[in-house]
Amino acid sequence: MIIEKTFIEGLLVLKPKVFEDSRGYFFECFNQKILEEAGLKETFVQDNQSLSQKGVLRGMHTQQPPHAQGKLVRVIKGAVLDVVVDIRKQSPTYGKYFAIELNEQNKTMFWVPIGFAHGFLTLADNTIFHYKCTNYYNKESEACVLWNDKDININWNIENPLLSEKDKVGTPLKDFVSPF
Repeated sequence: MIIEKTFIEGLLVLKPKVFEDSRGYFFECFNQKILEEAGLKETFVQDNQSLSQKGVLRGMHTQQPPHAQGKLVRVIKGAVLDVVVDIRKQSPTYGKYFAIELNEQNKTMFWVPIGFAHGFLTLADNTIFHYKCTNYYNKESEACVLWNDKDININWNIENPLLSEKDKVGTPLKDFVSPF
């Protein structure tokens, strides 16, 4: 597995070694030892999976302490534009975003540590998105940064995504009280 750092401290892109032949393919999508050797010594306690149609945007979500979550995310089927925003107040990249395409062809995984708002836009119908979490979900601890905040200026490359009611009314970053 190749593990790459990004320009934002803490974010990791994980590219598995894929073995393909006429029967199909095989790859390790999780190996605790390899992650620990890369400095990622997290314990994962919950796996989540979603199915979305093309044009669905889910985000930008975070869980507040003490229920904050790190996430190891990947696409099983389909494709997404996966986006995170650094909401760590003391970070030199506070308010900056990082985006990466995750899809069933590249099988790339993405580590999103605590202190980031996370979201994704589905690029194909019937996209199955999977994530391993380092803490249990807690409804009272959820928060949402506005997906189209002009100060962050994320290039989603879509004008009218399909949004949940909660995502339509996310908090602009300038008004977001970050505990990180």
